Amino acid sequence: MKKIMLGLMAIPAFCLSVSAQTKLFDGKTTNGWHTYLKKDVVGWKVVDGALQLDPQAAEGHGDLVTDGEYENYELTLEWNISKEGNSGIIFGVHEDPQFDATYLTGMEMQVLDNKDASDNKKANHLAGSLYDMIAPSKDVCKPAGEWNKVKLRKKDGQLTFWLNGTQIVDVKMGSDEWNKVLADSKFKNWKGFAQYPKGHIALQDHGHLVSYRNIKLKQL
Repeated sequence: MKKIMLGLMAIPAFCLSVSAQTKLFDGKTTNGWHTYLKKDVVGWKVVDGALQLDPQAAEGHGDLVTDGEYENYELTLEWNISKEGNSGIIFGVHEDPQFDATYLTGMEMQVLDNKDASDNKKANHLAGSLYDMIAPSKDVCKPAGEWNKVKLRKKDGQLTFWLNGTQIVDVKMGSDEWNKVLADSKFKNWKGFAQYPKGHIALQDHGHLVSYRNIKLKQL
């Protein structure tokens, strides 16, 4: 009887640990994703277990967004950018025709070839930055063509970024620090920017070859 009870007691904990993390990408299909403001996926395909943007796609392309919306979570993934490449992980995206781009509402963790991309002149534009707001505390980005590991946590307005195991950004939305960096950024007068606690997660099409894999989310 004791063994049976112990086994029953273990089941809820096991179920909780399994359900705590969700795969946003199954490694085989684009299920669960669509191109921003479109019903289907355009310009992205699955290549070697990764979501990859084809910037030369005949049918066009655009930012890829999750079908679901999320508020408090921990997102993990890996990205690989081409030489001179630029992309981004945009979150808190409010999908509405009045906003014709994901970055008009969503905040961005920058994805970049720090060495050769044209947008590498400002510290708060480098890989891992909270784009145009907070520079990464340390450059731990791997070169173009190599996989970089991301952990992005958004919890009650606290934004924390890790790149390749190193914490590089930590800021509270609405804090004095946040208000200052926002006022100094290009987003300061954008009506919808960072105004939606719950939103989609987007992978940015910036016209360069980029791949994302092992995309998982744990709701907090």
